[in-house]
Amino acid sequence: MRTQVAIIGGGPSGLLLSQLLSKRGIDSIVLERKTRKYVLGRIRAGVLEQGLVNLMVEAGVADRMQKEGFVHNGTQIAYGDQMFHLDFTEHTDKPVIIYGQTELTRDLYDARETAGGKIEFNTDHVAIHDANSEKPYVTYSVAGKNRRIDCDFVAGCDGFHGVSRKTIPDTVRREYEKVYPFGWLGVLSETPPVNDELIYSNSDRGFALCSMRNANLSRYYIQCSLSDSPDDWTDQNFWSELKRRIPPDQAANLVTGPSIEKSIAPLRSFVTEPMRWGRLFLCGDAAHIVPPTGAKGLNTAASDVHYLYNGLRQHYEQKDSEGLDRYSELALARVWKAERFSWWFSSLMHRYPDQSEFDLKIQRAELEFLRSNKSAQAAMAINYVGLPY
Repeated sequence: MRTQVAIIGGGPSGLLLSQLLSKRGIDSIVLERKTRKYVLGRIRAGVLEQGLVNLMVEAGVADRMQKEGFVHNGTQIAYGDQMFHLDFTEHTDKPVIIYGQTELTRDLYDARETAGGKIEFNTDHVAIHDANSEKPYVTYSVAGKNRRIDCDFVAGCDGFHGVSRKTIPDTVRREYEKVYPFGWLGVLSETPPVNDELIYSNSDRGFALCSMRNANLSRYYIQCSLSDSPDDWTDQNFWSELKRRIPPDQAANLVTGPSIEKSIAPLRSFVTEPMRWGRLFLCGDAAHIVPPTGAKGLNTAASDVHYLYNGLRQHYEQKDSEGLDRYSELALARVWKAERFSWWFSSLMHRYPDQSEFDLKIQRAELEFLRSNKSAQAAMAINYVGLPY
């Protein structure tokens, strides 16, 4: 087979890139290791920056998102028994959209199917060849049959454990990582959200987050030990602990119910440089991971897609390679700013095992400064709604 862009990974970033390229008449083939059903079964966050919303509009897949998504003009920050509102639109004139990543991915799959886009599922033994040449190609197998795609470029959208990043030689690739000494225990329940906005809570028992997917589907998280297992937590124990970590008036309004999904996610910050090697370009989790505190994972993947899509468009439409040549530079500049914000917000809201009394006093002082200082609120709002591309 022959295509212009071989895209490895059928998650939201790979699908969005494929859909955007299709709108400009640029051909692509998407390779996905799992089935469509499996991909759509993954539960992920759904806080969308305006930049990602705009990309969905440009890709022609925004109708359901705009109809069913929740516009959030701010968020709630709690510490101890106190809570205050941080207004995004006051400081940035921009909201965020709450729309589940699963639904966004479903919209993209439907759009690619309608457009006749080529997606290969259940791919095994994917390998990228001659990426540092003018004639890269990808080999893989489906149901035991070997296949090959010749292409102009390869987009590695296959996540942290995929083959794309590892294709870049160790002598070229440099990795930066911070592992956090705790995880998030997350519960999904068919219950109404406790608040119209997200609640980020710092308590002496650890962090908690009250989020939502829709009007009757809520997502809650509590900070937990990395040695914990979801089986260690009954639903009753989870709800009891969550109530202890949010202000009493919110705990009183919390509607509980059976969990329909329960999992523990470790937290890490990770960046690999460069994000380009020859004609191979890394996107999203293949190149960087952020702790989920600032909801930047999907959104940084979207900014990568923005830079790569426009670089490819510039190459094919204008015969100009500047956008592709600068892809890694532009993407990493924004990625590191998102990493900084996610690290800062995580440091502000969590309890660390080695925190001294001095550290806790400083953390409390920073929360009170954020509550009282408009400039501090503006800085957080600017980062939360998303830095410009």
